[in-house]
Amino acid sequence: MPVQVEIISPEKVLVSREVEMAVLPGMEGDIAAMPDRAPMMLLLRGGVVSLHENGVVTDRFFVGGGFADITATRCTILADRAEPVSEISIDNATAALEALTEAWDKADKTDMSRLDVLQDKILAVRAEIEAGSTHA
Repeated sequence: MPVQVEIISPEKVLVSREVEMAVLPGMEGDIAAMPDRAPMMLLLRGGVVSLHENGVVTDRFFVGGGFADITATRCTILADRAEPVSEISIDNATAALEALTEAWDKADKTDMSRLDVLQDKILAVRAEIEAGSTHA
């Protein structure tokens, strides 16, 4: 029995199909969405969603954070941004990391909420660079 997976970004629905399993980058660690799983809501960190069929990874998508709603038959991923790993631009991600690092250096170090947001973005872009480098 498969699980219906949807990956939705603000721009479009990237995926809507049944798979054997999806592995998601949760804030507390990776977690699998598969048939008959107990329902849960999951905060996502920047990382790769791997779709599995017949015991192998068939597709990989980078998500830049968001959350997932997992049930026994469905996994809906609402990503802050998402794209196939094969389409990651290392140059664009590296430029984004440089800009975020500069923003971190200039940020008021007493503004913890701002620092938390910047840290999450920096970690997501580093994960994007790693995912793109692994795929290349």
